[in-house]
Amino acid sequence: MSDSAEFREDQGTVRFSGDLSLARLGTLPERLERVGRVDRVDLSDIDRIDTVGAWVVHRFAARHDAPVEGLSEDGQHLFDQVVDSDKPVVLRPKAQSGFGRVLGEIGDAVVLTGRTLTGLVGFMGATTIALGAVIRHPRRFRFNAVVHEFETVGVAALGILGLMGFLIGMVIAQQGAVQLRQFGAEVFTINLVGRLTLRELGVLMTAIMVAGRSGSAFAAQIGTMKLTEEIDAMRTIGVSPMEALVLPRTMAAVILMPLLGFFTSMVALVGGGLLSWVTLEIPPVTFIARIREVVPITDLYIGLIKAPVFGAIIAIAGCFQGMQVEADAEQVGLRTTSAVVQGIFLVIVLDAFFAVFFSWIGWN
Repeated sequence: MSDSAEFREDQGTVRFSGDLSLARLGTLPERLERVGRVDRVDLSDIDRIDTVGAWVVHRFAARHDAPVEGLSEDGQHLFDQVVDSDKPVVLRPKAQSGFGRVLGEIGDAVVLTGRTLTGLVGFMGATTIALGAVIRHPRRFRFNAVVHEFETVGVAALGILGLMGFLIGMVIAQQGAVQLRQFGAEVFTINLVGRLTLRELGVLMTAIMVAGRSGSAFAAQIGTMKLTEEIDAMRTIGVSPMEALVLPRTMAAVILMPLLGFFTSMVALVGGGLLSWVTLEIPPVTFIARIREVVPITDLYIGLIKAPVFGAIIAIAGCFQGMQVEADAEQVGLRTTSAVVQGIFLVIVLDAFFAVFFSWIGWN
């Protein structure tokens, strides 16, 4: 067994020897209290040191403001851990001014936004790589998974999208008629309903609804699988989560968004035409003929071009947030909320970009 812990003084240097562990310290802490001036502490002769021994030496050296030398690599690591833990505990945080707190929260939000944007761009790249791998190896394409997502994203959403589109068309027609009646131009309500529905609101409201339904579902499903370690198990058996989970959902959203947007726009035209018939006494035949005259085909093209881009960004945002779930079930709810907010925000940003771009190329 190692000798008990001892020390000796030599011209301002205190040299420890023996076993600096709890079982062998003995009266060492009391004897250290009687030591005078100390310039340095030498631990090169010790046989062993544990957390308690490191604590005793650290407090002794700190009291005399003396450096500690001679420890092995492992001993130095243990000593550093003890030194780092010797910090006062703050029971109450320091009071911070309101301006400083707001500035700090803004800074945290900016940093979080930057990290999220960087992660989302990287996730888009990973999805593109997975798509390339499936194109090179078509047998890895999961057709059944894509068809299943067709039902989740598309068929199950037709009812709520139809009702929403019908009501939006009626609201646009009603509000337009009220305002245009002041100028005796109620007939231009048809122009308003047709162009606004096909060019902007039909696809935009569809994207928002899909983000709320499917984007949140993607995040919750993948987040739950991440929490139960199913995704880790897939990687273990050689199955790529990007190809098995993310790619089918993204492809389903990209393919179905143009169809859903077109469906919503058509139902919105029906709603607007019905209200025009009831309140403005414009027959359906006249309404349809006027729509064909005043709505250029480019408005339909714009909606169909934007739709798959919106679908891709919604699906990728939902899957990305699902992949970020860690630790506990609370993360599933938080990430699901983030997926919806992020998807809707990106859709609106992209819609503004498309509006400027199409106006710039002359599709007015």
